[in-house]
Amino acid sequence: MATIKPFRGIRPPKEYVEAVESRPYDVLDSEEARQEAAGNEKSLYHIIKPEIDFPVGTSEYDPKVYERAAQNFQAFQDKGWLVQDEQEMYYIYAQTMNGKTQYGLVVGAYVPDYMNGTIKKHELTRRDKEEDRMKHVRVNNANLEPVFFAYPDNETIDSLVARYAATAPEYDFVAPVDGFRHTLWLVSDPQDIDTITQTFARIPRLYIADGHHRSAAAALVGAEKAKANPNHTGQEEYNYFMAVCFPASQLTILDYNRVVKDLNGHSKESFLQALEEDFLIENRRKQQWHPERVHQFALYIEGEWYSLTLKEGLAREDDPIESLDVSISSKLILDKVLGIKDLRGDKRIDFVGGLRGYGELERRVDSNEMKMALALHPVTMQQIMHIADSGCIMPPKATWFEPKLRSGLVIHKLS
Repeated sequence: MATIKPFRGIRPPKEYVEAVESRPYDVLDSEEARQEAAGNEKSLYHIIKPEIDFPVGTSEYDPKVYERAAQNFQAFQDKGWLVQDEQEMYYIYAQTMNGKTQYGLVVGAYVPDYMNGTIKKHELTRRDKEEDRMKHVRVNNANLEPVFFAYPDNETIDSLVARYAATAPEYDFVAPVDGFRHTLWLVSDPQDIDTITQTFARIPRLYIADGHHRSAAAALVGAEKAKANPNHTGQEEYNYFMAVCFPASQLTILDYNRVVKDLNGHSKESFLQALEEDFLIENRRKQQWHPERVHQFALYIEGEWYSLTLKEGLAREDDPIESLDVSISSKLILDKVLGIKDLRGDKRIDFVGGLRGYGELERRVDSNEMKMALALHPVTMQQIMHIADSGCIMPPKATWFEPKLRSGLVIHKLS
């Protein structure tokens, strides 16, 4: 069962929140962060991407960059741009995209739950990326950015959240880059805090939706601190890390599409002929066509769209991984026909999140940068949960969640 706790968040006063808040560290590069933070000394990028305070070209992994993060974090607190709440509480964080709102709870997630598998994973992590985030957590003694969890829908939590959502929020703004609305309420009532804690104690599992490296780093630092403390009791703040937990049914997963530089020696005609062994193909001409169900794919090549429908009997529906469209397309199109076997390492392939739309796929092909684009039906949260429960790992580049969590609304200190 899931263990969570409230915590004394460090966060900006209302008048500073829009100056402080930022996109997550891993969705933009150093130069983009430098541009977004230009002229804004309160931007959280000075803490989560502090290389922007150094000359262009300074490595984000330079030891002095991590040191600057800690210096800036302290300075933000000294100047009153970030202030710690007087009491422990939960926070309700709502995101509105295209008229749809999802409501998450900002909580302290339990490090042992990550270690024992109560918090479920569906992606592999890379040690170098883990170590980068671990250094950031260590030097700041804080979780600056939340991770993104899902949990099975719960009527008690839904009812409590709906009651708060009908009241005036603490923060309410539209982010300038993504154009989505972000709203935050404070849950400080002791009875409501207890209801949340006790309800989650009856929820068997939490699922990492986005932020596998941040989750691993936060949990590993917490475990480090426990091991190094001879008087460790299990009640210390470092036993918890910051997560935003959303009901699974509210989450939006977009398609995560592929673009490929060449046809592995094929002409367009021989490429389509090779695909006919496994797919029913229909030429949709200039009309953009979106897969209507699983095992359908949209192909864009030489200015035309094609629908590809997997032939009957070829999907291994008894296998949670092999039945995924990302697996089917990798096996029967990218590997079998195009010779692309390593999605992480092959330079002939790139990936385009669904938020960019089919126009971006057309642009990259029409510009001759890429030869073809392949659009997939999005995976479902139910598929992700099933795979995580099975102890399996999803193929690379399978999920794209939107909207992304904004950073800087709440920060969790480890002591």
